[in-house]
Amino acid sequence: MRKWKYILLLFLTCQIAFPNLYSQKRKVEKADEAFNAGECFDAVDLYKDAYSRVHDRTEKTRIAFQIGECYYEMNESRNAKNWYKKAVAKEYHNPIAILRYAEMLKMEGDYEDAINEYKHYKQLVPGDYHASDGIISCELALQWIENPTGYEIEAMKYINSRNSDFSPAFARDDYRILIFTSARDESSGNNVHGGTGQNFTDLYETKMDRKGKWSTPVPVEKLNTEFEDGVPAFTSDFNTMYFTRCNVSKRKKMGCTIFKTVRTGSSWSNPEPLKIADDSLVVAHPTLSDDGMTMYFASNMPGGFGANDLWMITRTAEGADWSDPENLGEDINTEGDEMFPFIHPDGTLYFASDHHLGMGGLDIFRAKRTIDGDWKIENMKYPVNSPADDFGIVIERDLEKGFFSSTRRGRGNDEIYSFVLPPLKFNLIGVVKDEETEELLNKATVKLIGSDGMNIEAETSDNGSFRFMLKPNTDYIFIGSKKGYLNNKGRETTKGQNESKDFQATMLLSSIDNPIEIPNIFYDFAKWDLRPESMVSLDKLVETLEDNPNVTIELISHTDSRDTEEFNMDLSQKRAQSVVDYLIEKGIKADRLSTKGYGESRPKVVDEKLAKGHAFIKEKDILDEPYINKLATSQQKEIAHQINRRTEFQVLRTDYESE
Repeated sequence: MRKWKYILLLFLTCQIAFPNLYSQKRKVEKADEAFNAGECFDAVDLYKDAYSRVHDRTEKTRIAFQIGECYYEMNESRNAKNWYKKAVAKEYHNPIAILRYAEMLKMEGDYEDAINEYKHYKQLVPGDYHASDGIISCELALQWIENPTGYEIEAMKYINSRNSDFSPAFARDDYRILIFTSARDESSGNNVHGGTGQNFTDLYETKMDRKGKWSTPVPVEKLNTEFEDGVPAFTSDFNTMYFTRCNVSKRKKMGCTIFKTVRTGSSWSNPEPLKIADDSLVVAHPTLSDDGMTMYFASNMPGGFGANDLWMITRTAEGADWSDPENLGEDINTEGDEMFPFIHPDGTLYFASDHHLGMGGLDIFRAKRTIDGDWKIENMKYPVNSPADDFGIVIERDLEKGFFSSTRRGRGNDEIYSFVLPPLKFNLIGVVKDEETEELLNKATVKLIGSDGMNIEAETSDNGSFRFMLKPNTDYIFIGSKKGYLNNKGRETTKGQNESKDFQATMLLSSIDNPIEIPNIFYDFAKWDLRPESMVSLDKLVETLEDNPNVTIELISHTDSRDTEEFNMDLSQKRAQSVVDYLIEKGIKADRLSTKGYGESRPKVVDEKLAKGHAFIKEKDILDEPYINKLATSQQKEIAHQINRRTEFQVLRTDYESE
């Protein structure tokens, strides 16, 4: 796991570069000493010089690995990958080179090759879970890229410089002022960071104008020093700011401390340190709960789970003493680095980690407390996360909108990106048709009823179309009606939908002028008992009668001609009654229902839809016994008989009122 030696971790081990510090020592010794002192930027040049001069294969291989380590700590994954590859090719004695190579391939987005190297490492070190986790991470990353979330990402070109810019924070409640961390050339101090080759970081401010353009960033007055200053956080009233400062010494490693400053007019008060831990430890990256009573931060203090953990302190009132630090526990913290926390006003905790399953280096995660008090953690996935390092997020109170930091452009520098999750948009787009003729029905009424209480209606246009806007996480019923037709309804839901969508619907209305056939009503031969497969259609009829409470109907049954007229008349009457009995059993009042069996006396008249489905019959043909007997095959005859064996209903009244 990487430590805090690259720039986005600010400050921990890399020291000031002092010219000629090792001028009296040999090349390799100079390189090793610079690396051990955390001066990665200086060490890499010394190692490269030594690499070209050393002829011993073992030492040359070790130097190649060390150059990879330098670039690894400097967060230059592409260069690190190339040097680890050399070390692996030269059979570096420690399998860690293969693991490092796999990790750099992952950070470069070369997921398939990374999987192969993780498998190689797993063969050599089968007990190390890093290989299995690495394979899973690569597989997940490929899935997330294939199915990105709806976030829209944009680099902030008016804010970013050629050096590192990261960890923005809103400095006003209208979200039009940002204060962020930058190592740009205008920063305070004359020394260069020995670990990065860049300036030490300062706090900068930028403002958005009325046209939405951000101003040229300027240093925040009275807060910046010759050391590392950055990673700001604000109280909910934006009048108090906390930030991190890390001192640097050429004689010893110094820790990082959280400082507090209060707005006085248009400037800030002299910063005061919070005494949270020993000065030699890292206490950094503060964020405040909405009520200001809890502070979350990152630290390497004893008692944690890994290199740097997330901790919290609390207080009972503004101005009261802070409590002793409390580790957020193993749900959040790992043996790697968890850093850059941001607590949203709704209680969601966002943070960066290089150890939870992710896409590359640091990924941004969000965590919510469960009823049991545990944390449920979720990777924010692509495109918020990338194969590179992603961290330092800040989000508005009421919108899924804000900024974060990333090295995704591959230059090794951190840059600030905006992100927004556009509101999900759902539409119900449909047409209303005559069920029998498929004619588009204009001036039909469609009523939309939502589970949120919405109740609106619209009239179909000349082409029978209608359109409604739907809300997320809502169930809907839409009811179509038109004079001379039975009401019909459909259902749709936006619950579980995480992408915008247009729902298509076709509403079929049945005219009350003609009998309406009930499909799929089946009986055994010469019997009138309903078969189980008939229940689906009859349940639909029950629903239709419930949707049309002012309607009374006559149930009509027909048989084919293959028995005596008397037998068929009696059979059809009994079959019609069996349907009525079922409807009454389902709660339909008996005085809305009547029966009529017609036996074989009303053979089917072929309509347009029926003719399209059967090539051997034509529209307006009458399927009586003489017609059927003239059909060419026994199969055609049987189909015609089946068409005649049908159950229909006819609307009798539309003014029924229940007593």
